[in-house]
Parts: sequence; C-alpha cells; structure tokens
Amino acid sequence: MLYFKTFELSPHQDWVVFIHGAGGSSSIWYKQIKEYKKFYNILLLDLRGHGKSKDHIKSPHPYTFNEVSHDVIEVLDHLKINAAHFIGISLGTIVIRNIVELVPGRVKSMILGGAVLRLNSRVKTLMFLGNISKKIIPYMWLYKLFAWCLMPRKKHEISRLLFVEQAKKLCQKEFIRWFKLTKDTAPLLLEFERNPVDVPTIYIMGNEDYMFLLPVEESVKRSKNASLAIIDDSGHVCNVDQPQAFNRISLEFLQCQKSHPMLASQSQ
Repeated sequence: MLYFKTFELSPHQDWVVFIHGAGGSSSIWYKQIKEYKKFYNILLLDLRGHGKSKDHIKSPHPYTFNEVSHDVIEVLDHLKINAAHFIGISLGTIVIRNIVELVPGRVKSMILGGAVLRLNSRVKTLMFLGNISKKIIPYMWLYKLFAWCLMPRKKHEISRLLFVEQAKKLCQKEFIRWFKLTKDTAPLLLEFERNPVDVPTIYIMGNEDYMFLLPVEESVKRSKNASLAIIDDSGHVCNVDQPQAFNRISLEFLQCQKSHPMLASQSQ
C-alpha cells in the first residue's frame, strides 16, 4: 500500500485528497495543509515510487494509469473513505480524472492545478527526445530539462527546485517506469475529452503555464460543469508559486460545493 498521512478534523467533515505530480511527493502541498486542515479532513499520499512510497510497491511490469489510480483507491478503501474531494497538480490531475472513470461515485469534486488536458507539439517533442535517450542520459539531466521547460522563469525557481529535489529520490529505473507512462498519456487524454464527466470541476492555472493553459481554456468553454481560475505571476506549479491565491480560490470552490444537491446526497 502507498505511504499516506492523514489530518482528521472530525468524522463529520468532508475528506480532501491531494495528488502530486510525477517526480514530486506529498510534500509539495506544504503551503496548503495549514489552511485546509482548519476545515477538512486531509489525506496526503505518495504515488508509487515517489517519496516514502519508494519501496512500498514493487512491480516487474511497466506502470499503467489504471494501476496508479487503483493504488489511490486502495488507500481510500483502507481508510473507509467512501467519497472525497480531490486536488491534483500536473500529472496528478490525470490520475484524478482516471479515478473518476474507474470509481465515479467516489469523487465529489475536482480541483485541478496545472492541469494536463492535451499535449502540444513542444511537450510531444520533449517526450520523444526523453524516450529515445532515457536509458543513456542520467535521469536527473532529463528531469532538470523538463522542469526548466515547464517552469522557465526566475519567479518559478522555487517550484522548479522543489520538484528537482524530490525527483532526486527516484532511482533511474523508477524514473524510466514513470517516463514510459508518457506513451499512454495522449490517447488517455483523448478518451477523457470524448467522454466528459458530470463532476464539479475547477481548473486553477498560472498565467505563465505556457505548455498547458490554452487547452484548458478551450475545454472550459465547452464544459457545463467546469470553471477556470487563472493566477497572475504563476507558472505550472501554481500551488507553490502563488499559494495564497491557490488556497483562496480552491477553498471558495469547495465551500460552494456544500450546497450542490448531488454532493449533499452523497454526504448523507
């Protein structure tokens, strides 16, 4: 089972589950926990191969998004959490969206930061170069390149360094396993686009998230259940770049969900 940590306010409060991105760990939410634990029960976890889950799950086979998603569901089952609000960043947003496909009734709402909805030509080029060189070039060189491409500006430095430091805890073999997941990303995102879900959703994006902001803007225009908040002076990892804005927007969104009739029925 994955490593997890909980902060339980009350048995009667809603649960919020935080899902980090590739190469990160639950520690990237350190600027959210203080505010969130005032109002909600919190579940933090490290995805397989990351953080303190590094040695928890051994698999000789390539990873799949379904396996990664079921890891999270297993923790929910263990803690007897029937349904929760989910907050994700970067690749963590894909995991959350896949959980909705697998067990839709267990996701009350989605807060998707730095959401990955489509891969543009720059991202595809980076993935192609990474895939042909991942067994030759030290993985930290590749990760630093990806981190710089996603978070290039000086003001993104804290986010960039945080993810690089967390990625150092991965071994080369684990990095390759996760990198191989990239080949499944594009078709999975296309499937999500073809099959929209009826889950209240807010996308929180940095205005300098050059790789992923445009597809989110286009998607929200077509959606009846999603909204978009754009944070100024922020890049891809907006929960770290501008934590106060991220916390305010996300907590206001969750407060609005309390009066949502579907969610009210789930809580009873």
